[in-house]
Amino acid sequence: MSILLFLIILIVLVIVHELGHFLVAKFSGIGVKEFGLGFPPRIIGKMWRGTLYSLNWIPFGGFVKILGEDPEELAITEEEKKKNFSYKPRPIQALVLVAGISFNILFAWLLISLGFMTGLPTSVGAPTSGNITNPEVVITEVLENSPAQKAGLEVGDKIVSLESGVEKVNALSILGVQDFINGHGKESVRVEYKRGGEDAIAIVVPQGGIVEGKSAIGVAMDMIGILRLSFFRAFFEGAKLTIDVIKTVATGLAGFIWDAVRLKAHFSEVTGPVGIVSLVGSAEKLGFVYILSLAAFISLNLAVINLIPFPALDGGRLLFVLIEAIKRSPIKPKVANMINSVGFAILIVLMVIVTLHDIVKIL
Repeated sequence: MSILLFLIILIVLVIVHELGHFLVAKFSGIGVKEFGLGFPPRIIGKMWRGTLYSLNWIPFGGFVKILGEDPEELAITEEEKKKNFSYKPRPIQALVLVAGISFNILFAWLLISLGFMTGLPTSVGAPTSGNITNPEVVITEVLENSPAQKAGLEVGDKIVSLESGVEKVNALSILGVQDFINGHGKESVRVEYKRGGEDAIAIVVPQGGIVEGKSAIGVAMDMIGILRLSFFRAFFEGAKLTIDVIKTVATGLAGFIWDAVRLKAHFSEVTGPVGIVSLVGSAEKLGFVYILSLAAFISLNLAVINLIPFPALDGGRLLFVLIEAIKRSPIKPKVANMINSVGFAILIVLMVIVTLHDIVKIL
């Protein structure tokens, strides 16, 4: 199920990105040869107003073929030049290229705003402009081979009460849970929790060595409640959170790139498709709104990554447009294609390395 959800999220985000390029290109009078859902081989296609709309067999997103996007695809007649991307003014080219990134950001804003309107699970400690209701102690991480994992506790479980011997407490705070567990090291603790609206019981024995100087069961917890906002407030707060996430992602990515330049970067700081599938699985256990939030976070990551001025990315193509604007002449098509091909190959190699690293971590 996690893999299916990941594929759905990926497909939607790629289509949103390509839709941005498509709409701005059309609006700018640039010819669009094809807008495809999925990747070839083609199942069916329909030509309408000069564009082939296709449905394809490989369901991993979609693509847009813009007339003149390939530097070697030059126009011959004046009529062809009017619709050719390469012959459009540099600002128009830049708008088309940045449109996909913009749509990913707008889509993330929409998802976050919908989350606020329907009721977004929010940490009690998070800065907000609204009231958080029904706070509960929620398990956000379970360590491998920990007492909690062996007892069957999972991410998303809401701790209701703890009991050991004649002592029993309602889990009203994280500190209360930690103190109770620490005070009953090596004793059986009866954990009452909720999962998916159903009550359940787990018997766990706290042990030392997980947290220095204390007994623990190997979980991370957060006090999470529901933050529900009005329509306009939801979009306002959604915009603020979207900007904050972009800043956080950009700062983290810049730090990673700087460490990579200094040969101090670690692949443990990067998550690929396999790692994201695991995150989707955790979000699924926490609820649908968490899936929306994760999709928004992934969308913003895609936007920031695509802005990097690296060949084959939108940021790299924007850099080409800037260079051409400065030198007032186009980069030689063969040179541009060669650089983009090398850049794409490097990205594929990096993706394979990150994916293999994710698989090793799971194994």
